[in-house]
Amino acid sequence: MIDRETFGRMLSASARLMLDNADVLSDIDSKFGDGDHGVTITKIAKLVQDHVAAWNDASIKDFLDDLGTAAMAVRGGSAGPLYGTMIGGLGVELGDDENELSADTARRMLAGCLAEMQDITNARVGDKTMMDALVPAVAAAQAVETSPGGAEAVFAAAAEAAENGARASEGFASKFGRARSYGDATIGTPDAGAVSTSLFFRGLAEGAAQR
Repeated sequence: MIDRETFGRMLSASARLMLDNADVLSDIDSKFGDGDHGVTITKIAKLVQDHVAAWNDASIKDFLDDLGTAAMAVRGGSAGPLYGTMIGGLGVELGDDENELSADTARRMLAGCLAEMQDITNARVGDKTMMDALVPAVAAAQAVETSPGGAEAVFAAAAEAAENGARASEGFASKFGRARSYGDATIGTPDAGAVSTSLFFRGLAEGAAQR
């Protein structure tokens, strides 16, 4: 079972990975976008670090709701609202006092996250967006059977699938945002949002495994 302290370390690990790769994300985004995805992700990552450091007695559900709301206000294109929805969405299926995460809980968290995202975007796998990482991550999580690995195994499967999805985005033409105007020229470059999403999930998995 993953407790609040461990979950905080998981989020901190995600933040560190995103900060470490901020320049890479901006470089990817510069090919067909504004080139500032890494800047916005840096703001979000630092927000995550600050919130984890200040986490007191709030439940995981309330913490994620507060963090998601704060992330939505981050300026820098659509990344703030999208990440805010994704992070906040992780808590929508949690009970108010559900502060230990089993494999089943982790699967519910990820399913709720995807449902929230699907409420605000029509993007699907193949559209070259962060959904190219999120959708397969959630599908992989749902396919993990309860095992001795517990929630850690669920997050590990999600991370691997998110990374595969981000790599697969290289083969798609952009259908959303500024990059959409470049059409097939975007084939061969991964989507910056998909890559940052894969980093977020990789951090969760690595933080869970470090207990």
